Amino acid sequence: MSEALLKQIPLISNYKEAVEIKKGFSSDEKYVIHMPNGNDKFLLRMFDVEELESKRTEFFILKRMQDYDVTCSQPVAIGEAGNRGYMVTSYIEGEDAGDVMPTYSNQEQYSIGFEAGRELKKMHQFAAPSHIPSWYSRKVEKHRKYIDAYLACGVKIKNDHKIMSFIDENIHLMKSRPNLFQHDDFCPGNIIVNDQKFAGVIDFNRYDWGDPIHEFLKIGIFTREISVPFSIGQIRGYFDDKEPDEDFWRLYSLYLAMCVFSTVVWTLNTIPDNMDEMLDKVYTFLEDHDDFSRLKPKWYE
Repeated sequence: MSEALLKQIPLISNYKEAVEIKKGFSSDEKYVIHMPNGNDKFLLRMFDVEELESKRTEFFILKRMQDYDVTCSQPVAIGEAGNRGYMVTSYIEGEDAGDVMPTYSNQEQYSIGFEAGRELKKMHQFAAPSHIPSWYSRKVEKHRKYIDAYLACGVKIKNDHKIMSFIDENIHLMKSRPNLFQHDDFCPGNIIVNDQKFAGVIDFNRYDWGDPIHEFLKIGIFTREISVPFSIGQIRGYFDDKEPDEDFWRLYSLYLAMCVFSTVVWTLNTIPDNMDEMLDKVYTFLEDHDDFSRLKPKWYE
């Protein structure tokens, strides 16, 4: 990125150094901006100017997160520079929890998960705007499309009819679920740790609206492979150090079961070369739940 472009962003025009961040799956260009006084750092995201409206919504969401006292990036500035859009937020010092947590003690991993769960609970105070259709209507429509696509594709999951029956028996439970803010990518890769402690949540760009329990889906697919203590901590922290009830586990299992078919279809459409790896993940969580004849996963015991 050109120095001239950076100079057009008022807040950081007198910056000392810009260091690109290569990590992550976002198409945004990301930079840590070091300011002249040596202490201040900002995170700068640059993106196509066509994305500016959706980024303004994300910026507004970060503002709302401050109202709920969520420990996350604070929004600072948004606008256009040259032919690019930009967003400046505070920079959370530390490392990606997914990278470093396996080197921590089980107790440290659990504590970080516990704090993360408490932060997630705060986020879920933010209700969906009134124009967003109900969670049930949106999720059922998506699920039916995925099932049709799955039945038409060449990949078959063992005991798929048993899993479909479990979904059909429980799908009505979504009717009574609230329509709230979802981070929608809440996992160790989007959590920053510093000195073996939780430091903040990042990357709100995949946000959605719906049932807050759907956020826990990522635990069953990804997080439990990185850290079981963190996964248990996240659940316990969310529920104020109490055991979640059967309703939680039933909905959690319902969303994981639906994910079996969406994972197959999504992988075929986007990263077909990774099918074996994704099927390994699917069979891991099917094993965790004995094909959903058990609601609480084996790793939680």
